[in-house]
Amino acid sequence: MAKTRKRPRHFVLDGLVALAWFFKDESSPYADRVAASFSTWRAVVPAIWHLEIANAVLMGERRGRSTEAQASRWFTYLRSLPVGLDEEANQHAWGDVLHLGRANQLSAYDAAYLELAVRRGLELASLDEKLKAAASALGVGLFTP
Repeated sequence: MAKTRKRPRHFVLDGLVALAWFFKDESSPYADRVAASFSTWRAVVPAIWHLEIANAVLMGERRGRSTEAQASRWFTYLRSLPVGLDEEANQHAWGDVLHLGRANQLSAYDAAYLELAVRRGLELASLDEKLKAAASALGVGLFTP
């Protein structure tokens, strides 16, 4: 009898969780557990994720929180993770993302993570309290690694 492989489970990964892996002063046990979960889980992110990460790293370098060499090593690590880009996210920017942002007092960036979780029926991994509260109010589960 052939062994059936279990399909990996997916969750939405907020940029703040990933940034907690890079900036030592933002580290958290929760973020560490999320990082450790990639052996059995896969993350999905909206198109803004890469830009959000890049911008935070640039600002960190300018403020002396990190170096270009540290960022280069960390980006190699991020590229190794099973993080997939949701190709539909931008199609919802001027509709569902705006609606969720307005209704929940979120930035469009945070609303993009919430919209993705709602649309795909996925749990959300986040460190942002306002985003987590909005997710809970909408019945979106919070990812528990």
